[in-house]
Amino acid sequence: MQSHVDRAGLMPALRENFLARRWRGEVALRRLFWFDMLAVGTVINLFTTFAGLIAVASGASVAWAAALHFAPMPYNVFLFAALWRRPGRPWAMALAAAAWLALMTVI
Repeated sequence: MQSHVDRAGLMPALRENFLARRWRGEVALRRLFWFDMLAVGTVINLFTTFAGLIAVASGASVAWAAALHFAPMPYNVFLFAALWRRPGRPWAMALAAAAWLALMTVI
């Protein structure tokens, strides 16, 4: 029977996994910071905050709106942690990532 595990001991699906690649540092630091965090992450956060505001304006409970607002928080923390644990990351980039995380928590 043929094994579906590659030389690195990972199944191909896991090796190509979006989260796993970022956690293992296989994605360029510039892409992780500028595209994944600042561009895509910010858009996701703005969308969920806007959805929460629409929900409140439509008569939904504040708890539902807060749940919408904080829904991307695990993704935000993941991106921040993936960047923070990278060796050789510029301190200014790490500081900007921390500021982004704080801002996205509030927005």
